[in-house]
Amino acid sequence: MAGTDLKVAVITGASGGIGAALAKQLGARGDAVVLAARRTAELEAVAHDVGAGAVPVTTDVTKRGDVERLRDAALERYGHVDVWVNNAGRGIGVPVLQLTDEQFDEMMAVNVKSALYGMQAIVPHFQQRSTGHLINVSSFLSRVPIATFRSAYNAAKAALNALTANLRMDLRRQYPNVHVSLVMPGIVTTDFAANALGGTPWPRPGMSGPQFRGQTADEVAAAIVGLIDQPRDEIYTNPDQADTVRKYFEDVGAFEQQLQQR
Repeated sequence: MAGTDLKVAVITGASGGIGAALAKQLGARGDAVVLAARRTAELEAVAHDVGAGAVPVTTDVTKRGDVERLRDAALERYGHVDVWVNNAGRGIGVPVLQLTDEQFDEMMAVNVKSALYGMQAIVPHFQQRSTGHLINVSSFLSRVPIATFRSAYNAAKAALNALTANLRMDLRRQYPNVHVSLVMPGIVTTDFAANALGGTPWPRPGMSGPQFRGQTADEVAAAIVGLIDQPRDEIYTNPDQADTVRKYFEDVGAFEQQLQQR
């Protein structure tokens, strides 16, 4: 790679959607990207579109050993990693009282444990270098119970939020240049809804307004690129969502009652 400002980024869930869009945007500006997903053919197609700076690594992020091999592949190819994006995830369309053990466990494995494995794999490398940027992709639904049919997915993303904040606090004093960020998209026009376990009962009453404006994967990816360039603790990719969250926590009961009346 030429230039000192270009970065090496590892992106999970990179065979489609936000991950693929992010890989293409970073690759277009000259960054090197190491791409991870289970779907080998789709992953290789994304890497081909990105170009010579992309390395596809077939990875099941629910397996710790796979995530560690992903890290090792990135280090072997480029010698270091600047940015690690835990983007892999999957939804569900089952309300709380109908959840099975298997459904709940899968949501936790795909949306939380996979990110934990990524954090534990890469952060020691960042600590050794005293620099690096970990980005966990969560969801607006982790903060506000608007789409209750997502149940275990929302719970998993809320757990991811907590892990992210706790890790950031653990690192903040001794490693001020190791950044830990949370990204919360809302509705994104990808195959996420179609691939959700149990389907997606859509649209839902009350889900209207600018905070529910659908974004493209490219729009969300652009927000993440901006975050890489100017690290922040957390962002909503749709700025209108932040005000909705503030209103929710100002009076949880009133917000929920008003929502149910719509």
